[in-house]
Amino acid sequence: MSLRIAVALAATIGAGILMSTAAQARPEMVGMRTAEYSPGTIVVRTGERRLYLVVDQGRAVSYPVGVGRAGKQWAGTTQIDGKYQNPAWSPPSEVKRDKPSMPDVIPGGSPRNPMGVAAMTLAGGEYAIHGTNMPGSVGGFVSYGCIRMLNADISDLYSRVSVGTTVVVTR
Repeated sequence: MSLRIAVALAATIGAGILMSTAAQARPEMVGMRTAEYSPGTIVVRTGERRLYLVVDQGRAVSYPVGVGRAGKQWAGTTQIDGKYQNPAWSPPSEVKRDKPSMPDVIPGGSPRNPMGVAAMTLAGGEYAIHGTNMPGSVGGFVSYGCIRMLNADISDLYSRVSVGTTVVVTR
């Protein structure tokens, strides 16, 4: 095999591998050790970059997520304290400090709004589980601490949970 063909083949295989790792909206039912979580609990495993909605003993719906980048990750237990469709977004002070030219409010539905089609705010802080205007970021360590989902996935999860749902974030 010539060097040119080998390089072309390697580039093609490499591109295929890279393309196959992009997150796609497809909630899937998976087996999961759920003994410590009651049905209806959301479990985010930041190391896996997955969100699980516990359905029953041993089963959960799994979604790919983007999570906090280095230094922005957190762990703990909280609850959903609000649900919003096409939410406007006001950047938290930390984001404004890093990006001072960012507007104070980005209207809901704007293509520049990073919240996507829906958001569920979490009690006790400035974090949310939300959609995104950058689907390629789902599956990475990309946020200031929010849990980022594909718009189709946040819409699905939004319809399955209510205010008061327990959210457990682990590393």
